[in-house]
Amino acid sequence: MTPHDSLKKLARGTTEIISLADLEAKLKEGRPLVIKAGFDPTAPDIHLGHTVLLRKMKQFQDLGHKVVFLIGDFTAQVGDPTGRNELRKKMSMADIEKNAATYKAQVFKILDPQKTHIVFNSHWLNKLTPQDLLELSAHSTVAQMLARSDFKKRFESGKEISLLEFIYPLLQGYDSVHLKADVELGGNDQKFNLLMGRQLQEAYGQKPQVVLMTPLLEGTDGVNKMSKSLGNTIGINDEPNEIFGKVMSISDELMFRYYEILTEVNLDDVKKMHPKEAKLQLAQMIVDMFHPASEGAMARAHFENTFSQHQIPENIPEFKIESGQKLLDILVLTNMAASKNEARRLIKEKAVTHEGIAVNDENWPLLPGVLKIGKRRFLKLV
Repeated sequence: MTPHDSLKKLARGTTEIISLADLEAKLKEGRPLVIKAGFDPTAPDIHLGHTVLLRKMKQFQDLGHKVVFLIGDFTAQVGDPTGRNELRKKMSMADIEKNAATYKAQVFKILDPQKTHIVFNSHWLNKLTPQDLLELSAHSTVAQMLARSDFKKRFESGKEISLLEFIYPLLQGYDSVHLKADVELGGNDQKFNLLMGRQLQEAYGQKPQVVLMTPLLEGTDGVNKMSKSLGNTIGINDEPNEIFGKVMSISDELMFRYYEILTEVNLDDVKKMHPKEAKLQLAQMIVDMFHPASEGAMARAHFENTFSQHQIPENIPEFKIESGQKLLDILVLTNMAASKNEARRLIKEKAVTHEGIAVNDENWPLLPGVLKIGKRRFLKLV
């Protein structure tokens, strides 16, 4: 593959590259580049939102470059303030080690374990002396830190910002210095920290890294970024039928975004397909990414058998979801159940499904899609 073709492949699905010309120049050098991406082990479960960055790492890996999967065990104890109104609570080393082990087990569903270099930044950050830290801090100013959007908002609103939080971007930047990174990957919410790596590399006499930013993937609700706390995730360890059903519940607009960011399928070909068929193929592909190839076809067959056209009437009632509503309330309001007790019984008996997935909890997250209640009742949530 030529440097131009590689550049086109790597640029797909990104939000910004600083700079594209520098990345092309590095690719033309004909040597394995050091590709760095850092992950704080703050949560043990990986979902599709995390895989956006992992897939970009895999693309570099397939092109013969050295991928460094950096687990920020040291910086996790500091807490990244990005996008937060307050300092994140420190994690215990026991939790960090537990989550890091889980991450390592999951990322190899995407990355090649033989070609992935896993490092922990405590190995070098623990060795920094007070003099080293003072020298590091001299390469940034308070004014520069306060120009950062989240710090600026907190400062203007009178909320406290600890000096510890100012240190975090410097530590992340120093990781790039230590690793001599050619390229650093990160979400577009990490721009300030990623650019700090470029700044520090120049200060330490290195050629600045290229910064390649990926978007934050919207969850199944199509509005908020994918987050376990919002209940809108598709986990890579989810069961095949669950993954398939969740993908089928997303909007057509979000489907095209998933195609662009999570696959390498030609988007012009997708646009020529019927939206339902396109979504079926996307759901099967995503299942196959994380499960044996046969599972995707089986999940599709299960879904189509459960939700085939002759099983779902054409004109089924619709219900518009509003904030704060619960599934039990909706089933009673729409006369799908005579009472909340009956609704609970139906759920307990697995007689309620959402897009082919059995609802197993009365607090099931409300997402657009078709509910099937019993054998003959249907309700479309919109």
